[in-house]
Amino acid sequence: MTEIPRETFSLGGDLPVSRIGYGAMRLADGPEPARSAMEAHIWRAPADRAGAIALLRRAVELGVDLIDTADAYALGANEELIAEALHPYRGDVTVATKVGVVRPSPTEWVTHGHPAYLRQQAELALRRLRVERIDLLQLHRIDPGYPLADQIGALKQLRDEGKVRHIGLSEVSVDELRQASEITPIASVQNMYNLAAREHDPVVDHAAEHGIAFLPFFPIAAGSHAGPGSPLAEVAAEIGVTPAQASLAWLLRRSPTVIPIPGTSSITHLEENVGALSVKLTDDQYDRLSGAV
Repeated sequence: MTEIPRETFSLGGDLPVSRIGYGAMRLADGPEPARSAMEAHIWRAPADRAGAIALLRRAVELGVDLIDTADAYALGANEELIAEALHPYRGDVTVATKVGVVRPSPTEWVTHGHPAYLRQQAELALRRLRVERIDLLQLHRIDPGYPLADQIGALKQLRDEGKVRHIGLSEVSVDELRQASEITPIASVQNMYNLAAREHDPVVDHAAEHGIAFLPFFPIAAGSHAGPGSPLAEVAAEIGVTPAQASLAWLLRRSPTVIPIPGTSSITHLEENVGALSVKLTDDQYDRLSGAV
């Protein structure tokens, strides 16, 4: 595979990472086969553990240095898998994790933002990841049952104790991001965003304006938007790349602080996704994709 150019963004102003990361949620199994990525149960460690470890190591070989996980993915087994594959982490590998969601069953994701719970889960993440400090700790969801200041305050306390380097949020609005930023610096925001799901355009713009990393999950447009005859398929054919690569290239151009974190359990797809760093859209191609919603 040809060498991939290294284009970086500095998380929190001091932690440079490549502009395509890896979302590790897909490295999990459920009690039954998932009908789609959106319906995956993310309940147990993968049956093919060796294959998952090989994929994580291949990602690092390709220059992927931001690995995103959560304590809720396979009840912590996802964090343990990352540690088994990559620890001791090279100096340029950044691991981000999330706290604030409870998993009482394979199909339930329950927001829980009690400050003591958030701190406890961070302590467990430190053990599972085998680190003394988490590079990026993200609040998985804001819990309306507790004051935002208390939830962000719990993460700030961990950072003040030296257990967290940077703090991020997930699935938030511009107003929520502003409120959190008044309490402590926010290094990243992770919302669902892709060519076909653009409701968080204002958050993308706000993040760019304030130097905050925007980590879109499910970043690759799918369905009819990427089907035969679609603008995405047409642009991809013009460049000679896959629709997935064109979709990621649009995100990379959309904002200089966007860092897509596509997930996959296939090394072939992983290599395809990282290859999007080499794809350049013309102004016309970018505009056609931007208007094709």
